[in-house]
Amino acid sequence: MPLSPPAPRTLKHVRRVNYQGFERDDGLWDIEGELHDSKAYDAPAFRDRASVRRAGEPIHHLWLRVTVDRQLVVQAIDVAMDTHPLQGCQEAQPALQQMVGCSMARGWRQAIQKHLGGVASCTHLRELLFNLATAAFQSVPAVFASTTPDEPPRHLGQCTGWDFNGNGVKEYFPQFYGRVPAPRPTAMTPATETSDKSPSSA
Repeated sequence: MPLSPPAPRTLKHVRRVNYQGFERDDGLWDIEGELHDSKAYDAPAFRDRASVRRAGEPIHHLWLRVTVDRQLVVQAIDVAMDTHPLQGCQEAQPALQQMVGCSMARGWRQAIQKHLGGVASCTHLRELLFNLATAAFQSVPAVFASTTPDEPPRHLGQCTGWDFNGNGVKEYFPQFYGRVPAPRPTAMTPATETSDKSPSSA
């Protein structure tokens, strides 16, 4: 077990999140996310207190498919809400279409807050969308490529392992070892505006 032994405890809630990235035959990429929430015990159903939701049955079961190009600009979004606690939850789906044209590589979280924040959409869809960008970065090889020989890949300087003064950069990107990166522009949306291109903005 990777964690230290826990104190005595009882399981109450389970959230499962899964992401997958697919390269399409037409040159685009589908990044899919699934969120499944359940309780570890039987409880009254939220919408119908007379019925019981059994342990393991979903409270939320949500799906997203975001189609992007090689620059991670959103081309299309598909959403499904198989299970949700309130009748009005499905009204959160249309707002996601406002994310078409936004970039996962530039101000992604700001764009989500702008178009889907507050009551405009669903908290759980926003959470799923936030981290879907990380899966996109891991799926689309082109986003890590430098546009010029003098430009470091986008992931350098964005975590401890890829510190410009660390062993990772020294071993795999020695030409950039010890380099002080230039300040990046402030992240903005839509994708056509000057903005942050680093994975940390996703």
